[in-house]
Amino acid sequence: MITENLEVKTKNYIAGEWQELQGEGVSVYNPSNTSEKVGDMYFSTEEQAFEAVAAAREALPTWKKKSGSEKSAVLYKMAEVLEKSAEKVASLASREMGKPIGEMRGEVMRAVNLLRFYAAEGIRPDGQLIPSSEQNVVQYSRRVPLGVVAIITPWNFPVAIPIWKIAPALICGNTVVWKPAEQGVLTATLLMEVFEEANLPKGVLNLVIGKGRVVGNVLLEKAEIDAVSFTGSTATGQRVAAACAQRNIKYQTEMGGKNAAIVLKDADLEKSVPVILGGAFRSAGQKCTATSRMIVEKAIYPEFVAAIQKALNEVVVSEASENPYLGPVASKSQYETVSEYVELARKEANVIGEGPLKTDKQGYFIQPMVVDGITAEHRLFQEEIFGPVAAVVQVEDFEEAIDVCNDSLYGLSAAIFTNDMNKAMRFLDEVDAGMVRVNQETSGVEYQAPFGGMKWSSSYTREQGQAALDFYSQVKTCAIKYQL
Repeated sequence: MITENLEVKTKNYIAGEWQELQGEGVSVYNPSNTSEKVGDMYFSTEEQAFEAVAAAREALPTWKKKSGSEKSAVLYKMAEVLEKSAEKVASLASREMGKPIGEMRGEVMRAVNLLRFYAAEGIRPDGQLIPSSEQNVVQYSRRVPLGVVAIITPWNFPVAIPIWKIAPALICGNTVVWKPAEQGVLTATLLMEVFEEANLPKGVLNLVIGKGRVVGNVLLEKAEIDAVSFTGSTATGQRVAAACAQRNIKYQTEMGGKNAAIVLKDADLEKSVPVILGGAFRSAGQKCTATSRMIVEKAIYPEFVAAIQKALNEVVVSEASENPYLGPVASKSQYETVSEYVELARKEANVIGEGPLKTDKQGYFIQPMVVDGITAEHRLFQEEIFGPVAAVVQVEDFEEAIDVCNDSLYGLSAAIFTNDMNKAMRFLDEVDAGMVRVNQETSGVEYQAPFGGMKWSSSYTREQGQAALDFYSQVKTCAIKYQL
C-alpha cells in the first residue's frame, strides 16, 4: 500500500485487477515544494480504455440486479475503509496538488459522508404510484440504471468530486469507468487501493489513467458507454456535450464560474469580510464556486476597502499549517495562467491589497490579491481566473448590484451580505445562479444539497443530494391490469 513517505506511481484498476503502466513516466513534484518528488505518472493506451469499458459492460447485468440493500452495503464498506485511510489519502492528495492538509482532511471526510449518504438511498423509494384512469390497473414508475457511466474528474477536488459522481452512479445500479485529471492521478490510484479493501465486485468500478486526447477521446467518441459526467473547463465541457449529443448518450457537464458577493450598505463588515475572503481564497481560489467578483454599494465602499486591506494581512500564503493560510496553485501551468492575470491587474487595475507570503520553499505560491479601479466589463471581472485574484466594483444601489451580478456568462454561485431580509429574498429570486446564499460565502455548499449552475456553468442537471439520482438513472413507467 502507498504511504505518505513513498514516491508512488500510477496504475490502472480494471476488472478487479491492477495493471502496471508502461512507457515513459512523468515525474510529479509537490507544488508546495518543487524539489520534493511525489511520484511518477504513467498513462494508459487506447486499448486499455476499451478494456475498462468492456469490464464495466460485463459487470453491469449482475450489479444492476442486486437489491438496493446489497448495493448499500458496498457503499457503506467503501465509506468505512476510506475513513480508516483518511490521513493517508489526505496527505498524498495535499502533496500532489498542494491543497493545505487541513482542507484536504475536510475533503476526505466529505467523501466519506457522501458515500454514506448515497448508501442510504439504496433502501429509499425509487419511484411513485401513479393513479390510472382505468379500473383494475396498478401503474407506477421506477428508476432504472443508465448502464456504463464514464466519469471524468478535475484536479482541484481530487477526492470529493470523484466520490460525489461515483457514489450515486453505483447506488443507481450503473457500472463506472473513472478517468481523473492528470494532476490528481496519484491520489486516484491510492483511492482505488483503499476501495479494493471494500471487496468491490469485479468490473463495477474501473480506473484508467490517461491523457484526455487519448483515454478521454475513447470514452467520448468510441467506446460503448451510456452516459458521461464531466467536471472541468467550459471549453472542454462544450466538446464533451457535442460528442455525447452526436452519439445520443446522456451527459452532465459542470464547468466554470465567476461568482459574485454583493455587499449592501447595511452589512456587518467585521463579520462579512472574513467570510467573503474565505470564499475567495481558500484552496488558492481554485474552486469553481470561489468568490472572484465583489459588488459593493457606494455608501459603504470606503469602509469595505479598509476592512479588506486589514483582513488581507491575516490571509497568509505558506506551506506550513498556519491558520488561516493559503497553499500554492496546483501546477506550473496553473501558476503561469494565474500570473498573467496578476500582471494584468498590476497594469490595468488598482491593487487594494495582497496577503503576505511567508515561505522559503520553492513552490507555485501566488499572493492573494484584491483589486478595484476597473469596470464591470473588464476581463478581470468577467473571465474565470481560477486563482487567488478578486476584483471589486462599486454600485449605486441594490438594483444595480443585481444587474451587475447577472451580467456574466456564468451562473454557478452568488451571495449577498445584508441584514435587510426583503432585499435578501429579492436577491434569491432575481439572481441567475444555481446556488444563491445570504450572509454565507459563495463556495460553501453542503454535500446533501444539489450542486450546479445556470448559463455556461452547467448543463442543467445537478450533482449531490438526491438530485444526483435523476442524472444517473432513467424512468420506466410500469402498468399492470390485474383483471381483464
